[in-house]
Amino acid sequence: MIDLSLFSDCRVWVIGDLMLDEYVWGEVERISPEAPVPVLTVAREEHTLGGAGNVAANLVALGARVAAAGVAGDDRHGAMLRRRLQDLGIDANAVVAEAGRPTTRKTRVIADRQQVLRIDRETPRAVRAETVAAILARLEAGMTSAGAVLVSDYGKGLLTRQMLAGIMAAARRRGMPVLVDPKGDDYSRYAGATLITPNRKEAAQAAGIAIVDEASLHRAASIIHERSGVERLVVTCGPEGMVLFEKGRTPRVIRSEARQVFDVSGAGDTVIAVLGLALAAGADWIEAAGLANAAAGIVVGKVGTATVSRKELALALGSAGADRLDKLKDIDELEALAAEVRKRGQRIVLTNGCFDFLHAGHLNLFSASRRLGDVLVVAIDDDESVRAIKGPGRPVISVRERVRTLCALDAVDHVVVFSGRDLGKLIDRLRPDVLTKGGNYSPDDVVGRRRVEAYGGRVELIPITEGFSSRAVIESIRREPGVGNG
Repeated sequence: MIDLSLFSDCRVWVIGDLMLDEYVWGEVERISPEAPVPVLTVAREEHTLGGAGNVAANLVALGARVAAAGVAGDDRHGAMLRRRLQDLGIDANAVVAEAGRPTTRKTRVIADRQQVLRIDRETPRAVRAETVAAILARLEAGMTSAGAVLVSDYGKGLLTRQMLAGIMAAARRRGMPVLVDPKGDDYSRYAGATLITPNRKEAAQAAGIAIVDEASLHRAASIIHERSGVERLVVTCGPEGMVLFEKGRTPRVIRSEARQVFDVSGAGDTVIAVLGLALAAGADWIEAAGLANAAAGIVVGKVGTATVSRKELALALGSAGADRLDKLKDIDELEALAAEVRKRGQRIVLTNGCFDFLHAGHLNLFSASRRLGDVLVVAIDDDESVRAIKGPGRPVISVRERVRTLCALDAVDHVVVFSGRDLGKLIDRLRPDVLTKGGNYSPDDVVGRRRVEAYGGRVELIPITEGFSSRAVIESIRREPGVGNG
């Protein structure tokens, strides 16, 4: 299997329909006096990259260097879209603003954990000829060192035949593979592409036949090969995995592991991103498809347009997942984790401590904390912080081993290591709904209480199990005759 660290050496172009995905969360407590409709009190809003922007975001999450090309409106949302790209370190020089064209924006309104409305602001009309010329000129100037070109077609008017022909010609002159996530039923538009990635429904539409079994899937692929002139296609088949079709070769099936599915939106973005990046890094077609299949399996367990990190992908592919170290998160990952949890309408509980030498009291703290919400995050002090808190000789158990033990507990969903001075930053990134501590604390002694309460969270004190403390257990062991004498 290819070394995922090679992804950092790759530059990839993403060309396609760029969108803003907007989420509006709130609560409904009354009906409007003006009409029989609910009144939503907005609690928070979030903007993320959608469409081709989500493909680019997936590539960045995997460590690639990315350039994006597309069209945005000459409006504040277009400026926001370009700013989001630039904030991720994506080269957005080939994103052209077209006057009079709205920036494609999809607004999802979520009340009491349910999506109640989606508002689309977009136009499918073809971009102007001068916009096509401007984008192709910038591609010609910038498409010099890329390892792959990814085309993400959402049917929003960017990828005209003229645009597609220009993309294929520019890539062909430089010997770059072009992968297309297609739209519609006329795949002849993609002539010259290296590979296209329809899902089963899209493949059936393009072939004009129903896909009901393996034979009809193979027949559809043959029709698409003939009509499009594209030599390879990967048909994604949901929980059944994907099938790689190459002219003159036996189709190859890449199976998926069974996973809990929250949302399949954006899975196609992840597939094409990982396929293209793997090829750019030197993988063969089967390796690339296997990586893309594993990544899609991860992203469908998230809500909305989402990305997959290199660490998540490595854990899904390797043996490290066996000891559940995939639960370990960095502080910098907490903001994205919290957004993902809240998209599912779930509540976050945080508890923190040294947890040096776990005992029954700790287990009671974790299980009781977990019952107060949906996702429990346990933050543990690093070794230096434990020494500062507990004194010389502590911790008895290193942070590495404490992490492994906590990750093995069913009640614990995520583990994060922090130094004492970073607890405030941790809380600000995670914004837990509930912060728990043992009942031996008073509310005023709980570090971070004011931070949590300032944004509407609360502190809960969990009754402690009498007779248990790490210090007492450790001192008892040290007093045992012969302990430490080999």
